Amino acid sequence: MTDSIHELHFTNNKGQEVNLSSLKGKVVLIVNTASKCGFTPQYEGLEKLYKKYKEQGLEIIGFPCDQFGGQEPGDDGQIEQFCELNFGVSFSLSTKVEVNGNNTHPVFEYLKEAAPGILGSKGIKWNFTKFLVGKDGKVIERYATATKPSALEGDIANALSA
Repeated sequence: MTDSIHELHFTNNKGQEVNLSSLKGKVVLIVNTASKCGFTPQYEGLEKLYKKYKEQGLEIIGFPCDQFGGQEPGDDGQIEQFCELNFGVSFSLSTKVEVNGNNTHPVFEYLKEAAPGILGSKGIKWNFTKFLVGKDGKVIERYATATKPSALEGDIANALSA
């Protein structure tokens, strides 16, 4: 079992390998995202949080996923363009990943194990499930799809000051 996200890595949407150990000492918000979802406007709230707290050590990583209703049909370039044009997204995006099933990305394997959902459920239920990770690389909290990014602000501020 992985002890923290700092032992893992992902490929960003530009094809570069990102070792999450590079985020030691930062607070990280990880979100599985989609461009054609009813919750897609959350990108705007996520970007607001990122702009407000990035200088204090907040990183946000969006992991596009097409496992829920085929709501992320684009390729990595199309997803990036959509996010930039429609929501001014400047935080990191990964290549498209799976968050459930046999091909679950290792980051989500760790997150689901470290912070199960309601009634101990490990699966991701829908797009825009959010995980707040502390400076030590361990999960602080898991938030449901419907939880607006603005509702996370207090927890983010607390994690940054810890």
